Amino acid sequence: MCQQHVHVTAGHGQTFTVRKGQFITVIDTLGQQAADFVAVSAENIQEKLSPVHTRQHLRSLFFKPGDALWSSENRPMLKIVSDSIGIHDANVPACDRTRFSIDFGVEGHRNCVDNLLEGMKPFGVTYYSLPEPFNLFQNGPVTADGRMEVTDPNSRAGDSIVFEALCDLVCAVSSCPQDIIPGNGLQVTPIDITVSDSYTLSEA
Repeated sequence: MCQQHVHVTAGHGQTFTVRKGQFITVIDTLGQQAADFVAVSAENIQEKLSPVHTRQHLRSLFFKPGDALWSSENRPMLKIVSDSIGIHDANVPACDRTRFSIDFGVEGHRNCVDNLLEGMKPFGVTYYSLPEPFNLFQNGPVTADGRMEVTDPNSRAGDSIVFEALCDLVCAVSSCPQDIIPGNGLQVTPIDITVSDSYTLSEA
């Protein structure tokens, strides 16, 4: 079986390509670590994975095995095959420089937007065309009165989510560098990814 391993250093990002029919396994290596995940079509980078369109098609703020994640062109790009934690977020934008400078008074802090752009720029993705993320393992509950919260993830070491690529993709993952407020257990840790040609549920 052909398999590629991608290691995302704590607080940094990695970009990788995936062919239609391959499987992407994103692993929370040590637990309680949010991973911002974005993707664009390898054939047309203007078509990007879209939380907004996914929410519209699923009629839900959340997603589960069997669901597809949809593109900005209303095309299914990924199918969720397996999910050991079941708690993720598709509502909160990626943290950027202004988030840390304005909200926390910290200049030059690593952030998910820069992490994702570092590897996506060579493919033609810019700050303005970078997709909004699916925040894997992030715990973003919606309260009874309709408010959004961000708390520490429930994921434990080794928890994972598996996607099947429904088209050729350029993907990027950021190990969220947030270490000032809850969101990563106040300790930023790595994320690991495998890309393989086959997958069975027994591997979950």
